[in-house]
Amino acid sequence: MASVTQRLLLQSRRCASSIPARSIARHPPQWPRPLSTTASRCARPDRDDGPAREPEAAAKPVLESTWANTPDKAAAQLQKLAEDLKALDPAVMEEAVRKGKQGIPIAPGSELVEDEDFEILEDELYRIKSGFWAEGEESMGPDEDYYGDDITSHGHGELQKHRELREYARLIAWELPLLSQLARPFEPPTASTPFRFRYTSYLGESHPAANKVVVEFSPSDLGLAPTQRDKLIKLSGPRYNPSSDLIKMSTEQFDTQTQNKRFLGETIQSLIAEAKDSTDTFQDVPFDFRHHRPKLRHAFPPAWALTPERKAYLAQRRADQARLQDVRAGNGQLIDGKTVVDTSLPFLADPEPVLVQAPRRK
Repeated sequence: MASVTQRLLLQSRRCASSIPARSIARHPPQWPRPLSTTASRCARPDRDDGPAREPEAAAKPVLESTWANTPDKAAAQLQKLAEDLKALDPAVMEEAVRKGKQGIPIAPGSELVEDEDFEILEDELYRIKSGFWAEGEESMGPDEDYYGDDITSHGHGELQKHRELREYARLIAWELPLLSQLARPFEPPTASTPFRFRYTSYLGESHPAANKVVVEFSPSDLGLAPTQRDKLIKLSGPRYNPSSDLIKMSTEQFDTQTQNKRFLGETIQSLIAEAKDSTDTFQDVPFDFRHHRPKLRHAFPPAWALTPERKAYLAQRRADQARLQDVRAGNGQLIDGKTVVDTSLPFLADPEPVLVQAPRRK
């Protein structure tokens, strides 16, 4: 018995379709004309404006070479080539050689007849191959023969280090004493130079902190009035150290030390100009030194110091002990620990060797 699904499929196949078929037009539809304001054009009628152009002549066939390879023609070619080479300017040829172009300079009066005249020398060939960078340099010449008697590259590196050490040793021996001629006596900073700049340099390496510049100065050395000095200290904030009476500033925001030093100089100038401004003296603003933590430095107690009487007593006691030591050594009462150990302890016999049985072979 068929299932419900199969019955539905059979019933749908038997029933005729109720959708009417689309009628087919007898004549094909015309192409719709797009909406346009341009007038339609008619086909151009054939007209005779002039005589018709004649067809172009066919390309002429390439003729075979009429230059026969005869001995007379070859001799004429060589003679003409020699005359053309003689007519060239030597300066032009030298410039061509300098730029690396192929060719050799032709000297005036030279005859290019034999094969040896067209050969390029080793020196000129080296210049031609190297080009502009070999100008003015001597030829390296052929490589030397290698017989396997040279040291390794690591050995050559060690020799180079040894040469550098010897060079610095010669500088220390001969050049270093001459630096004393450039020595100058120390001159303490004057009132005209109150700023102390400090730079940091790292030899042999590129360090990001090499651009940092630090400046220190004391507000008391700037020749300001007490009110102006107090205002400058308040403007400096945590950069002021009340213990040393110094203002310390630093910067490394620019790429060079010169720019950082210029920035510090402009900042100090602006601080001094603001401190000298009497519009607001900051008298109502108290000093704030909470950022500073003074270091406790413990002094040596005076009671612990040695008095002259104590020093004399200790010296007398050391002298008495040395005298008693000498007396004991002379009377034989001084005990020598090494002698006691060597004489009192019994001599230890050498241990007897113990035979170890070897494993048997299987």
